[in-house]
Amino acid sequence: MRRRSLMIAVPAGLVTLAGCGDDKADSSKASESASPTAPATSAAPSPKIVDGPLPAITAGTEFDEKPTVAKGSGTPSKDLAVKTVVAGGGRTVAEGDYVQANYLGQIWDTAKVFDNSYDRKTPLVIQLAQGSIIDGWRYALTGKKLGSRVQFSVPPAWGYGEQGQSQAGIKGTDTLVFVVDLQGTFNATSSAKGTEVAQDDANLPKVGTNTDGKAPSVEIPKTDPPKKLVANYVIEGDGAEVGAQDSVLVQYKGVQWTGGKEFDSTYGRKALTSFSLQQVVKGWSQGLTGKKVGSRVLIVIPPDLGYGDTPPEGSGIAKGATLVFTVDILAKM
Repeated sequence: MRRRSLMIAVPAGLVTLAGCGDDKADSSKASESASPTAPATSAAPSPKIVDGPLPAITAGTEFDEKPTVAKGSGTPSKDLAVKTVVAGGGRTVAEGDYVQANYLGQIWDTAKVFDNSYDRKTPLVIQLAQGSIIDGWRYALTGKKLGSRVQFSVPPAWGYGEQGQSQAGIKGTDTLVFVVDLQGTFNATSSAKGTEVAQDDANLPKVGTNTDGKAPSVEIPKTDPPKKLVANYVIEGDGAEVGAQDSVLVQYKGVQWTGGKEFDSTYGRKALTSFSLQQVVKGWSQGLTGKKVGSRVLIVIPPDLGYGDTPPEGSGIAKGATLVFTVDILAKM
């Protein structure tokens, strides 16, 4: 199983509510990772940020190279020590953004590496929000620019607290050292990036191609809905293909074929959604598997691959409804 963050955000939308996976079971699998996610404790006061001390990076010194970091020398700072090792020129990361990053984490006193994404060849995608990630990451990375390598040390108060993280061999007294390469950032204004694909089937909905972070339009034709699943590119990205067991970060809007009424949207909530393709209705999992990151996809889901005759209570979805989604695949998680 590919290791994941300890806390993947619970989707706020309706697409997961179809008995296609047990959220508790998924969370227990996620807890096998030592990724820098938030412990179940109240937040500490904001830290003072200082320049050091920080141990030397002795190998892998370029951006996105796996680093080798020396053992900490002497007593680590009681504050949050942060250094931009490589200064990037991209977009500035804001608190609340999802960041995509490669990282390595080790213990100050022993130089024991407890986790790194470089060996997995899969960057971490996680939200810089209280409750989603350890506070040291939130404070160290907010305000940094994409393309930057940031090194920082995290005392227990802004790490895993007095309880530590036993699965990773982290004690409640350990100061942690991280090296993070910031590759991407996503927020409620993020959209697909790619090449527009012709929408020339008059019997299928037509989806808007705007990429300004606003909800694309969805025009339903005055025809009967298709009986089989439709999953077509509207904008084709050039990222990695999504696998059947992957988790994804998305923007989406859902409407019913009959009447075109919107019933769910991340745009309306002004909040992105992440989920495992094993958690969602079959139409989503089948429709997104094999599609490229960066794409906008039209998915038309017949009732047997959606909610059938048992739509979620209060959703406004009619029994036996054919559902139409526009989905922007922002990242694999």
